[in-house]
Amino acid sequence: MSATPQWVDLDLDELNAALARAKPLLEEADYDQLSLSVAGFAQLLQIIDNQRLSLKRLRHMLFGAPSEKSRKVLGKPSDSGDRNNGSRKKNKPPPSGHGRNAAADYTGGERVTLDHPSLNAGQRCPDCELGKLCAQREPGSLVRIVGQAPLGATVYELEKLRCNLCGEVFTAPPPEDLSPNKYDESAATMISALKYGSGFPFNRLDRLQHDFGIPLPASTQWDIVERAAGKLVPVHHELIRQAAQGELIHNDDTNMRVLELMDPETRQMVFADLAPERCGVFTSGIVSVHEQRTIVLFFTGAKHAGENLAHVLQQRALDLAPPIQMCDGLSRNLAPTFQTILANCNAHGRRKFVEVANNFPVECRYVLDTLGDVYKLDAVAKMDELSPEQRLTFHQLHSAPLMSKLHAWMKKQKEEKLVEPNSGLGQAIDYMTNHWAKLTLFLHVPGAPLDNNVCERALKKAILHRKSSMFFKTINGARVGDMFMSFIHTCQLGGVNPFHYLTELQKHAHDIAVEPGDWMPWNYRDTLARAGPP
Repeated sequence: MSATPQWVDLDLDELNAALARAKPLLEEADYDQLSLSVAGFAQLLQIIDNQRLSLKRLRHMLFGAPSEKSRKVLGKPSDSGDRNNGSRKKNKPPPSGHGRNAAADYTGGERVTLDHPSLNAGQRCPDCELGKLCAQREPGSLVRIVGQAPLGATVYELEKLRCNLCGEVFTAPPPEDLSPNKYDESAATMISALKYGSGFPFNRLDRLQHDFGIPLPASTQWDIVERAAGKLVPVHHELIRQAAQGELIHNDDTNMRVLELMDPETRQMVFADLAPERCGVFTSGIVSVHEQRTIVLFFTGAKHAGENLAHVLQQRALDLAPPIQMCDGLSRNLAPTFQTILANCNAHGRRKFVEVANNFPVECRYVLDTLGDVYKLDAVAKMDELSPEQRLTFHQLHSAPLMSKLHAWMKKQKEEKLVEPNSGLGQAIDYMTNHWAKLTLFLHVPGAPLDNNVCERALKKAILHRKSSMFFKTINGARVGDMFMSFIHTCQLGGVNPFHYLTELQKHAHDIAVEPGDWMPWNYRDTLARAGPP
């Protein structure tokens, strides 16, 4: 029989002391894992002690959020025949992304053109012998997919000839177009794309490459990526400068781990302007929309999203009007030294009601259904490609009555004491009413969005890295990761191939140092056409 578990009352200082005693007995990797586990356990205890935490919210924090769609949260409404009738479902277009991929979708594949072996355009038809053959505008297509290692290798065996008299050795020359570097620029791109774009850790790629017979140690992967990152710094700085000019800026952050910042002395030295008692580490995501182009930036360190946003806005042109800033209601997302037109996220406000929907199903259904109707109207505006001014007029005509009715309902709940103020529903209503002006900015300012979802989706890049690799080891490693994540996700949102883009930046390292503005994801192909081969 297993022993009955016993509760041991240890404070954080005792845990750290025990960890320090165990350090000489453990390997470095084991000690890092154990120290992270202790830090996470201590943080969890602090959260439980300092907050009124329900089991549902604790499950949310530990395992992530399930679907927040109304039908998942509340089930099928009693009047579903009115809200989701069959005619609407019939008119709804099929979701994208289903079915077979067309040949045109394989933009990264090799293209091979095959001519007919015996016939040419202009010849007589071999069937009817009367008409002439004409070339079709669209050729036929066949797609064949092959497997290969993420990184390939070619071994050149150079013949050696030795004179039996003088002993001179003559070695066959390598191909003239062969690069002098062992690792091609595309190798650095592939490693960074796997690591920072898809959450594939160095050690996992190390094992995979070894199994495929093309060894690539994890330490070598880091050396390759770090060397490539040094070439991309000018373009990254220019990306930040252009993001600072954006008309709309989203920002938010998520927790991150950087082992080097666990040392208080190192932390204080790097972030000397922060209070010593601040101990959190975060990755901030900033999504800027400038001239209808979307730029994504990541910053990892001890600073909050608002402080990183202030760093970016320092490069904003003085003659520009204040940008619209979209974030949630946390004060740490604000940049107090810069004026912005502040908007708050309706998805965050909605989430407050999702969390208490089991306890207040009728009230929460009304709120979620109303917000759902507003989101459907916004989807119509996007589908019709309305300008910011047209979208504002559309929302003022259709969404404003819905939001006014919702606001009146929430005020009635409080004023007539229909809800307990300290209950979950009361707190959800308080959040909405306290931030009402910022939550409804889309009814007053052209271009103001409904939510901060685009930034939360961007932060999934950092969260994926945190889940797969667990941490950054050094501050420099975090900066390299931030840079590649910024490039990769900016390319993805702009419909640009990040593999081709990052490879070309490395090949033209000298040119991007001179004119980095010509090497943005949206104009680098034009620059390549003018510059020719490197």
